[in-house]
Amino acid sequence: MISVLGSVWALLLGTFLIMLGNGMQFTLIGLRGDIEGFSTGALAIITSGYYIGFLSGARVTPVLIRRVGHVRVFAALGSFMSAGLIALPLATEVWAWTPLRLLIGFCMSGVYVAAESWLNHSATNDTRGKILSAYMIAQTLGVIGAQALLTLGDAATSALFIAASILISLSFGPILLSVSPTPAVTVTRAMSLKELFGHAPLGTVGTFLLGGIYATQSGMGAVFGTQIGLSTPQIALFVAMLFAGALFLQYPIGWLSDIMDRRKLIFGAAALGAAACAFGLMTEGRSDMLLVAAFFAGGVTTPLYSLFLAYTNDDLPPDDMPAASGGLVFVFGIGAIAGPLLCGWAMQMLGPQGFWVILTGTFAAISAYALYRMTQRPRVKDQDTDSYLTVLPTTSLVAVEAATSWAVEQAESDQDEGEMEKPSG
Repeated sequence: MISVLGSVWALLLGTFLIMLGNGMQFTLIGLRGDIEGFSTGALAIITSGYYIGFLSGARVTPVLIRRVGHVRVFAALGSFMSAGLIALPLATEVWAWTPLRLLIGFCMSGVYVAAESWLNHSATNDTRGKILSAYMIAQTLGVIGAQALLTLGDAATSALFIAASILISLSFGPILLSVSPTPAVTVTRAMSLKELFGHAPLGTVGTFLLGGIYATQSGMGAVFGTQIGLSTPQIALFVAMLFAGALFLQYPIGWLSDIMDRRKLIFGAAALGAAACAFGLMTEGRSDMLLVAAFFAGGVTTPLYSLFLAYTNDDLPPDDMPAASGGLVFVFGIGAIAGPLLCGWAMQMLGPQGFWVILTGTFAAISAYALYRMTQRPRVKDQDTDSYLTVLPTTSLVAVEAATSWAVEQAESDQDEGEMEKPSG
């Protein structure tokens, strides 16, 4: 494992630094927005702007890379993103923050495409699973670490925004100095929504709803914290717990995914998320109880994304899997745009607890639909399922397709080994 990571350490370090900077600005938006007197609806629009840019970047960046190459695109997007972060405290108006967040989201998506294509190019069939897992861990640790950095400054000043910009700028050093140009990235055209829903109704609906959950947690969590009067360290810890839960719950959910009906696991994980959010509703603002709710609510979100990808591919031939994965990435992005807007409306109507109301209802909807789908289609046989591999919702289609290919190869390898171990007549 050490030798495997040694070949991609610079990419992993750069990813960690990127996530430190990006993770800081997500929470900073809620903290500074409250100081500036932004309404919940305005902050919801600003949050959705990021995901509009993110979805757009995922589609435009491969075209740019084919025209001018990885290095130029990566460096340009990094510069624009760093500039966008510095500009946020200079123009604290909704009309300025919304396009700036859109720009940052666009650049971040493009950075993912470029970095993950380098990462995938560095991997072999034997090392791809380990490298992707390490990459996902580096991303998660970066977001969690970013929350700790927020306690070192004051959101009312420009210092934390400048620090986030510096981290983004520094992240490109180890990456650009260690990689060589790779072939132009190719991303499969996404499957149409009609065809995707026909093949995988649960995967399509569930991924759309999960996009709303993820964007609401990451974008509106800090807004919720400011509205109930939590201090900056308490808000940072609350947001960190939304991501920390996935580090602990990912493995057991992944293990269960390979030995049981994935629809039952989707139902159970979503039900746990709904219960955690309902618990959050009843905490009455107690910070210690809120951390428990955040741990489990956030802890099942990332595993559910991987589950939907794995379950969708279980019913498809390998040739259709990349297109289906592309469709799911697009559906997730649409949900991520809609989720904060719905949450912002609920928080304006119901107060801060609208945050938990929307999350509870959305998790419950996933759980109910999974239960319904179990009555409509028989279970996929264990030998026909692909292996489970963690995929974060923030990754680009490049990493999703690489993870899908690895899962297929791993499942075929396990099946071949099983055939060889069977006793002869």
